Amino acid sequence: MKVVILAGGQGTRIAEESLIKPKPLIEIGSKPIIWHIMKIYSQFGLNDFIICCGYKGYLIKEYFANYSLHTTDVTVDVSKNKIIVLKKKTEPWKVTLIDTGEFSNTGERIRRIKDYVDDDFCLTYGDGLTSANIKHVIKFHKNSKKLATVLAVKPAGRFGAINIKGDIVDNFLEKPSGDGGWINGGFFVLNKKIFKYLDKKNSIWEKKPLENIAKDRQLSAFKFEGFWHAMDTLRDKNYLDNLWVSDNAPWKSWNE
Repeated sequence: MKVVILAGGQGTRIAEESLIKPKPLIEIGSKPIIWHIMKIYSQFGLNDFIICCGYKGYLIKEYFANYSLHTTDVTVDVSKNKIIVLKKKTEPWKVTLIDTGEFSNTGERIRRIKDYVDDDFCLTYGDGLTSANIKHVIKFHKNSKKLATVLAVKPAGRFGAINIKGDIVDNFLEKPSGDGGWINGGFFVLNKKIFKYLDKKNSIWEKKPLENIAKDRQLSAFKFEGFWHAMDTLRDKNYLDNLWVSDNAPWKSWNE
C-alpha cells in the first residue's frame, strides 16, 4: 500500500522556519519531520511513498536525492572522482516526488496524484506525528468497507488549567485534555473511489470533498486516544523537539 504525504503548503504559522525551507523539512532532533512521519509508516511495512510537493519543493527533492549519501558511510577518492560505499544505512524506501503546484489547496494536491496510487492508499499531512498503530487503522478501514477512514483524536489543551474553589486552587493540570471532542488527526486510509469527490479543481480536501464523503456515510472514524501532535507553530516544534532529544518521543517505536 502506498503512502501519500501532503508536503506543499507554505507553513505560514511557523514562518520563523518555513521562510527558508518547506515545513516538512523543519527538523525534530536532527531529522526533518517528514522523516519521522515516514519512519512511523515504515515500521509497519509501508515503504512506498508519494510526496506532494509545492512550496520550495525542490528542497524536498534535493533532500531525498542526497539521502543515501548523507546516511551512508563512504570513502571519497578525490583523485579518481569515485565514492566507495563502506556501510549502507538507508531505509528500504521508494519515494516518488510530484510537483502538485506551489499554491494548490490540499484537494488539488490529492487530485494530481490519482494516477500514482492503487485501490487503497494512506494519506497524511507533512506536519503531524502519532503513536497510533497504522496496521490497525488499515485493518479497521478494510473491515468498515467505507471509502475513507480518518484517525480521530482528542488533542491536549493548549494551556494549563486550574480548578478553583473560592480563592483556593483545588486542582492544577499542566497539560489538560481539550474540550473532549474528536478532531481530524490527519491520518487517513482511502479507497481510490474518493477521487470522484475531487472533480473540481483546487478544492480543499477538508471541506467539500470530506463533507460530501461523510454526507454519503462513507467516512469512518478510527478513534485513538494515544499520542498525537501537529507541528503548527514554533511552540509545537520546540515541544516535539524536546520530546525527541530527551528520548521520550511517543511516536518512536522503531529500533535504530
